[in-house]
Amino acid sequence: MEKEFLQLVTTHKALIYKICHTYERDEGLRNDLFQEIILNLWKAFQRYEATSKWTTWAYKIGLNVAITQRRKRRISTTALTDDFDKMLSDTPYDDSVEERLKAMHEAIAQLNAAEKALMLLYLDDVSYADISEIIGITENNIGVKLNRIKSKLKSILINHG
Repeated sequence: MEKEFLQLVTTHKALIYKICHTYERDEGLRNDLFQEIILNLWKAFQRYEATSKWTTWAYKIGLNVAITQRRKRRISTTALTDDFDKMLSDTPYDDSVEERLKAMHEAIAQLNAAEKALMLLYLDDVSYADISEIIGITENNIGVKLNRIKSKLKSILINHG
């Protein structure tokens, strides 16, 4: 069982890193979150049933751990907004791919935890059916929420770009 778990984690560690990078900007906190997600995956592994994909199951656990830790630390979105404003004032925005990507990451950082989870899954090309299973909302609701999140991101980028 341990060998199978380690193999799955090794194969899909990018998924876990992606969650950590989305929810934690500080490297130390990202490492802590990574370890916490691995620990929770291990604790739940004996209950994993292959009726759903391992990645779907791991996303669900990983996102729950990330959101729970974030709530515990009570990071305010105003602090993220202040950081974003400071970054834009220190670095002139241009149309380079690197700058646009950086601005998008910063805009995503301003989303609430649920919006981040949904956007992370969407950007990772997870199907609406799998997102529905992970987050627990209908596929139609996913589409509505994604449209709202995209509009919100567009507004953030236009106002700060």
